[in-house]
Amino acid sequence: MNKDESIRFATKYLEDLLSFFGINVAVDSTVDDEVIQLSIPSTSLNSLLIGREANNLRALQHIVSQALISHEAELVRVSVDVADYKRQRAERIAEQAEEWIREVRQTGNSRRLNLNAADRRIVHKVAKDYSDIETHSEGEGHDRQLIIEKVPIN
Repeated sequence: MNKDESIRFATKYLEDLLSFFGINVAVDSTVDDEVIQLSIPSTSLNSLLIGREANNLRALQHIVSQALISHEAELVRVSVDVADYKRQRAERIAEQAEEWIREVRQTGNSRRLNLNAADRRIVHKVAKDYSDIETHSEGEGHDRQLIIEKVPIN
């Protein structure tokens, strides 16, 4: 299945999955960097769809991605968002990253953070705007941490 067919399939699959739970909405879809972005509009069941720590969102992404893989789709990576939850969260994490970076710049002390992979990516991206700051991740799995530190002056 080519890219366009992959997008249509993922969109319809998610709409059908939601309708199974009585949520009849049109899902918007786009592609960004080879990832199918599926956006579910706000409903009375937003909190159920998002779940605790966005676990239900990740489950929806996984289900749609596995369906694409089983249909040998060209695009198989999927991001599902509900009522702009991820965008708003990313904005909050970016703002928090700016504060962490200011603190590291002022004190010179590095900062270790327990963040999920998506949040770590956001902080890495924000930190790229600062020539005197570097970030990297250490550890494995759930123990992986992000480190923000000042670049040593030579």
